[in-house]
Amino acid sequence: MRDAEEFDALYAACAGRIVGHVYLLTGNLNEAEDAVAEAFVRAWQRWQTVREADSPEAWVRRVASRIAVSSWRKAMNRIRAHHRAAVEQSVPGLDENHVALLQALRRLSADERRAVVLHHLNDLTVAQVAAEMQRPVGTVKTYLARGRRAMAAMLTEEPQEEASHG
Repeated sequence: MRDAEEFDALYAACAGRIVGHVYLLTGNLNEAEDAVAEAFVRAWQRWQTVREADSPEAWVRRVASRIAVSSWRKAMNRIRAHHRAAVEQSVPGLDENHVALLQALRRLSADERRAVVLHHLNDLTVAQVAAEMQRPVGTVKTYLARGRRAMAAMLTEEPQEEASHG
């Protein structure tokens, strides 16, 4: 009974945060919810190991992120196979700043995107990001610097129409 209570407490404490994290990585709430649900299923199946982890929440977040990335890759491969052209996606219910942020995040490499989301949007320290990504601190700092630089360029670009009239 104690296992179920501990697991339920973990779920109640962090499921919403993890869904938010994965949503920021994918830009799709349904995919985020599915990935997090699957990650919690896996956590329950391995609960004796997960409960002993330094951070069970980080374990679930890492697994959910991997599931979402794998799902995203499969979906993108299907789209490419069917369309062979980029398809513009709209995200209902978000203002233009959110859409611009999601589009900029999507254009980063997977490692840069993950580091930026963990550090800037989940408020993890660089050391915590490095531990979660299983990368050296210097590598994470490089991901963050590259990601910030790329996003700054993407988020400060003038629209094509205005630039061509100036």
